[in-house]
Amino acid sequence: MAPEPAAPQPPDDAPEDAPEDYVGLGAEEAERRARARGWPSVRRLEPDAIITMEYVVGRLNLAVEGDRVVRCWAG
Repeated sequence: MAPEPAAPQPPDDAPEDAPEDYVGLGAEEAERRARARGWPSVRRLEPDAIITMEYVVGRLNLAVEGDRVVRCWAG
């Protein structure tokens, strides 16, 4: 049987750049920063979007209203 591939891992964000610190940034800047910090997957959502609640390692979720991030969480 073939070995399973390694699951993507979230980056080791410095404490000063935790997911909550993306709140208030422009959507483009937040996504650019997240990718530069090593998040393999960045998902933009409307604040009240209906989404599934599965946890995906290595994904950063950005709830964006207008052009600003209003909530951010890993998974």
